[in-house]
Amino acid sequence: MKKSNSNSDAPVVYSSEFGRMCPGCGKPANSCVCKKSAAPAGDGVVRLRRETKGRGGKTVIVITGLPLDAAALTALAGDLKKRCGCGGTAKDGVIEIQGDHAEVLLAELAKRGYKAKRAGG
Repeated sequence: MKKSNSNSDAPVVYSSEFGRMCPGCGKPANSCVCKKSAAPAGDGVVRLRRETKGRGGKTVIVITGLPLDAAALTALAGDLKKRCGCGGTAKDGVIEIQGDHAEVLLAELAKRGYKAKRAGG
């Protein structure tokens, strides 16, 4: 006899009625409540760090410590990129801005009411 691989404790990940299901709460993915968590808690200081390692020698300013959800973080990243006239991205709770625009970013974040400072050397 062949063993069945079904496990009654396994969460439903797809339903023909609702589509994708959240494995955490078991609700449809578009009405999931477990993924909509609060912004990450920090010490209230936004830090700007200059990085070049692993980027082919190119300079990137990494902004961490922003108390924003993913949608607001993406919107802020877009505004900062427009202000600096450069590229960048928002991922994993941080914003990366291409080029060395630390002073412009510090001024812009302070104008928006964030307590921002340079981090690292």
